[in-house]
Amino acid sequence: MVTQVVGLQWGDEGKGKIVDLIARKYDIVVRSQGGHNAGHTVVVGGKKYSLHLIPSGVLNPDAVNIIANGVVVYPPQLISEMEKFGDTLKGKLFISNRAHMILDHHIAIDKAREKLRGKRAIGTTGRGIGPAYADKIARVGVRMGELKNVPKLLEKLEHYYQMNAGYFKFLGISLPNLRELEDKLYHWKQKLEEMIIDTSHYLWENLDRNILLEGAQATLLDIDHGTYPYVTSSNTIASGALTGCGIPPRYLDSVIGVAKAYTTRVGNGPFPTEEVGVWGDKLREQGHEFGTTTGRPRRCGWLDLKAVEYGIHLNGCDQLAIMKLDVLDGFPQVKVGIGYRKNGEELNYFPFDLEGVEPIYQTFPGWEGSSGVTRWEELPRNAQKYLEFIEDQLEVKISYISTGPQREATIIR
Repeated sequence: MVTQVVGLQWGDEGKGKIVDLIARKYDIVVRSQGGHNAGHTVVVGGKKYSLHLIPSGVLNPDAVNIIANGVVVYPPQLISEMEKFGDTLKGKLFISNRAHMILDHHIAIDKAREKLRGKRAIGTTGRGIGPAYADKIARVGVRMGELKNVPKLLEKLEHYYQMNAGYFKFLGISLPNLRELEDKLYHWKQKLEEMIIDTSHYLWENLDRNILLEGAQATLLDIDHGTYPYVTSSNTIASGALTGCGIPPRYLDSVIGVAKAYTTRVGNGPFPTEEVGVWGDKLREQGHEFGTTTGRPRRCGWLDLKAVEYGIHLNGCDQLAIMKLDVLDGFPQVKVGIGYRKNGEELNYFPFDLEGVEPIYQTFPGWEGSSGVTRWEELPRNAQKYLEFIEDQLEVKISYISTGPQREATIIR
């Protein structure tokens, strides 16, 4: 059985918690795209784990974790994360030999480009993700499997730097010191080589086992289907996950779409239901809405059902997880975006261009007392009505409702 967990908004929905919650039923957990610009925060036994490259299934002691070919890997970040788990990852973590590497020059390029954009900056994390994917598409990238032959890899990189010297000078970036780079490459090889395998072949040999595909970022950040250009550099939707790990589409059995009970986004770009006043501040404060990767305060607003519906259609979701319901405790009323208005015309769909779009809201009475609830019957009736409306409008079953950051604070229906 192959199950995909995918975010339906602009990320930070709580996918890590859902993966951690259900990973106990799976033999293999796979991360298939993105880089260390993603961040999953999972709380288990009162201890907080912040993961950026290693799949959230690492907290399941019986699961094998795969960093697949669609991921871009910054080796120092991966090594740092691995050190938190000591020897427990031996035989439990594998990295695709086809996954591309992020090198320090990618990070320098990312930051320099954002600075040059000025007011038109995308708001990237500055982690080198975009430049690494750009090199991948330009067919000049470096793959993890190349660490197995450092002299050959160093020769390739030396040629790359010579070819791009003018561009580096234009951006104000110094060319890397090849001797220092060689030392780094040998260090990464020593730390990672035994984990680097053909992960697609491994997955094909294990298609009779339970496999969980863990999404990073989310649908509205998809390079093709998101709010371009304020997107990430990979395909974040369910079909992109299959490309990113090599599993054929016919093996995908279920897609769990994850959405917050409200909406957030990090960085620039359109956000129709954003609240910039007191209610947005209250959502940020109660939801602790600061980026796992960057610490940046997230922009906050009400749930946008048309955006979530768009994600459901793109991903083929057959189940939903609604996260952070407890954050809405104490609001006198709760709004839901049910459509849009643009130039006096009502739109009943998620449009190509969100510029000038105003949300159409439906308002619900607020509630108290959802925090930590683990049974549907114990939820405040107003919270139940809110969720029933969401389920009715989206026509997809809500299977999971998160009422707190802890693994146990979940209603499973």
